[in-house]
Amino acid sequence: MDIPVIRSEHGAVGVVEKDIPFPFALKRVYYLFDVPSNAVRGSHAHKSLNQLIIAISGSFRVDLHDGTTSTQFLLSSPDTGLTVPPGYWRTLSDFSAGSAALVFASTEFDPADYIRDFGEFLAWATQ
Repeated sequence: MDIPVIRSEHGAVGVVEKDIPFPFALKRVYYLFDVPSNAVRGSHAHKSLNQLIIAISGSFRVDLHDGTTSTQFLLSSPDTGLTVPPGYWRTLSDFSAGSAALVFASTEFDPADYIRDFGEFLAWATQ
């Protein structure tokens, strides 16, 4: 998903407002930074949460699994984001030095929305 950007001779500003560019209502924002290059983040699924993930600095890989198929995405630009709907196992890895991930979420933190065991996720996703 393209992030709206205003560019000038003074630089660029990525713009996120209300429901633009979101296909969901925005309830929470968080970011990951200082992640070691060999670390793995995520490794869980959400039952109802939507996310938009942006590499605001550096790069990292996002692996998505829907219960049958796995797809990899390399995020490396602050003007492009990856939308992740509910029902996908997500894993973030291969963080470059100085990378930062900005995540916009459709709900506030709710531990009951998480599936943290991959076997449990497969059973849930294929029911």
